[in-house]
Amino acid sequence: MTRSKDRNSLLRELPSMDALLKTDTARGLANELGPTRVTSLARLATEDVRQSLLSSKRSLPGGNGDDAIRSELLKQAEQRLTELHRIGEASGIHRVINATGVVLHTNLGRAPLSDAARQAIDQASGYCNLEYDAIAGSRGRRGARAEDLLIELTGAQAALIVNNCAAAAFLVLNTFSRDGEAVISRGELVEIGGDFRVPDIMAQSGARMIEVGTTNRTRLSDYRRAINEHSRLVMRVHTSNYRIVGFTKVPSLSELATLTREAGLPLYEDAGSGALIDFNKYGIEGEPVIRESIEAGADIVSFSGDKLVGGPQAGLVVGRAELIERMRSNPLYRALRADKLRLAALEATLSAYSREEKVPTLEMIAMTPEQIEKRAKKLIRKVYKHTPDTLTLEPIKSESAVGGGSAPISSLPTVAISVARDGLTANKISELLRQWNPSIIVRIVNDRVLIDLRTIAPADEAEIEKSLIWLAS
Repeated sequence: MTRSKDRNSLLRELPSMDALLKTDTARGLANELGPTRVTSLARLATEDVRQSLLSSKRSLPGGNGDDAIRSELLKQAEQRLTELHRIGEASGIHRVINATGVVLHTNLGRAPLSDAARQAIDQASGYCNLEYDAIAGSRGRRGARAEDLLIELTGAQAALIVNNCAAAAFLVLNTFSRDGEAVISRGELVEIGGDFRVPDIMAQSGARMIEVGTTNRTRLSDYRRAINEHSRLVMRVHTSNYRIVGFTKVPSLSELATLTREAGLPLYEDAGSGALIDFNKYGIEGEPVIRESIEAGADIVSFSGDKLVGGPQAGLVVGRAELIERMRSNPLYRALRADKLRLAALEATLSAYSREEKVPTLEMIAMTPEQIEKRAKKLIRKVYKHTPDTLTLEPIKSESAVGGGSAPISSLPTVAISVARDGLTANKISELLRQWNPSIIVRIVNDRVLIDLRTIAPADEAEIEKSLIWLAS
């Protein structure tokens, strides 16, 4: 005869930590993760099972079945240990395949690095000449080669590299406008991803923000009236992630440069995404070319390394030599400067530009719909050779995106592969493809799963092929 076990009795049957750690699952994980990590996960697993018992309204059979209960609870703890390990592994940084067609996908790490940049990181991961002149045998300048390449590519007098573009803006404002006024148009008080707002960065830098003009129209005279003995800098912000169209007016950069020179103030342009080449030839409008900003009279220009430049995350600053050196002398620079791995990848990326080679970001943006359609149809034919009729693949016209807060009014025509499978919703197909190793991240449009080969390297097409064959089975 059996009786129902009450909650307290069940809790007494919970497996001990020692019992759980002696299971084959725990021993296998200990070899992979080490005993400390597995012990921590085991503690969480047993606590999860305990909480499940406390919250459950069900009772388990007791009496002569106590051994069976202990065995069942140990099995539950073992399963939970495996789940916690899987969740932990998934939360760590690992490779994914970007099939969304968004070239600079912020959630997926923005710009994919070139092979040369990856090799440079590998070279720099050990000892390297980060601040050492191997020829002279003395201390060298950190990031010297990357800075020299920036000077060459932009026509600026000097360059400085920090860890991201927000840090660059903060350093500029803190160096030149701390305890003074920085003049900016109301139409340029932007917010980018992660709740980063220009007014907030100004306030933290110690600068007092002076807004001029209106949201859609700012005249040169608005800047002129705002400049006074407390003014320290005029700031112009490129609205990377949106555009104001219609009844608009802003002074040109050269007009602002003439005004600031007359006033004896530096003109700073936060160019955001940054473009070392003219992207108009790829159908992307409105992105300022850094060299042209310098030629127009900007004294300081900052931009991102991991957006349109196509390199690692970095804040790149170019401009007049005496202003760059003042920033380098700011104690904050040491807190914001780039590390050796970032500098190595950036140097390799800029070297490609110097040789007039395309980095992966530019290759993806430059790809034509015809090229993508050819690849898509070839992939579909290969998959259909190995799949039953349950899977439907169709090339359809769609649009890719530059992404990363860049080129908000420019789209990239593409041909995507529409994926459908009998009995599966679009969300379920997306979920299954995320479970592939490496995870394949797709987009869903009008309840259709789309795979855009624009953002998939040719070397990764084999993984797409295998995953679709698996999906059909």
